[in-house]
Amino acid sequence: MSDPRITSSIFTRGAVDLSALRPSTPTPARSAAPTQAGPPAGMPGTATPGTGVAVIDVTEATFQAEVLERSLTTPVVIDFWAEWCEPCKQLSPLLEQLAAEGGGAWVLAKVDVEANPRLAQMFQIQSIPMVYAVVGGRPVDAFAGVVPEAHLRQWIGAVLKAGGVTVEAPGDPRLDEADDALMSGDLDAAEAAYRKILAETPADAAAEAGLAQVGLARRVGGADPAAALATADATPDDVEAQLLAADIEVLSGQAEAAYARLVAVVRRTAGDDREKARQHLVSLFSIAGPDDPAVGKARRALASALF
Repeated sequence: MSDPRITSSIFTRGAVDLSALRPSTPTPARSAAPTQAGPPAGMPGTATPGTGVAVIDVTEATFQAEVLERSLTTPVVIDFWAEWCEPCKQLSPLLEQLAAEGGGAWVLAKVDVEANPRLAQMFQIQSIPMVYAVVGGRPVDAFAGVVPEAHLRQWIGAVLKAGGVTVEAPGDPRLDEADDALMSGDLDAAEAAYRKILAETPADAAAEAGLAQVGLARRVGGADPAAALATADATPDDVEAQLLAADIEVLSGQAEAAYARLVAVVRRTAGDDREKARQHLVSLFSIAGPDDPAVGKARRALASALF
């Protein structure tokens, strides 16, 4: 299994604590009562007879309890998906089928990135489908895209072998402090903490990503996502509208669409507008990190647009 510190930079500093995301009136997770027959594929919220829940829908409000806490005793596989995602419609039913076959050995947690954009941001989801395995409150592996059933069965088998094992990662108290401030919504404190780290270690990729997330949070604060996207689609020459739309797409787990949008802006603009779009795109790259395949592809497209 891959090193979780490589899989996603959000996990480089230990367990993900999303308790700050809980609203004042939590929405309970939707999980149905046990059924007498195996659940049909594509039906979230079903259970395996006599063995407990196999598939659950998870929200920002229930993630801490239904995923992190549950994973202390049972491996949890998270399926990040959206209704518009065609590849998700291939992978999700297969995951649900395997979860039902698992007899309660592991649980499939489904997260709709459209309904839970802050979870997509916290996990730095760049494209969907994206699947994470969480064991002992920490991620042990992840993959993106649709994979053959045989490979998926092998992957789940490896996850089960890791059951009950906590993946330790070296901690950095400076980054912990900065991350805590970011998750609690104290953007000023988070920015100060990340900048202090970068002053001491200028090449710290985690601090650069954190600082970029602060900027993203500030830019999208108070925006109406649907209205902003509609405005951008209706006014392709409005650079500011395109930048905001790209931010919202990244926050919604549609990073590749955001990158393509800004590359298109670079292609059709010049001067200050072109440079503004380029810099904005580079700042979004830093959130995902240089090793993300989507970033590599977008960088090549950007170079082509520039030269």
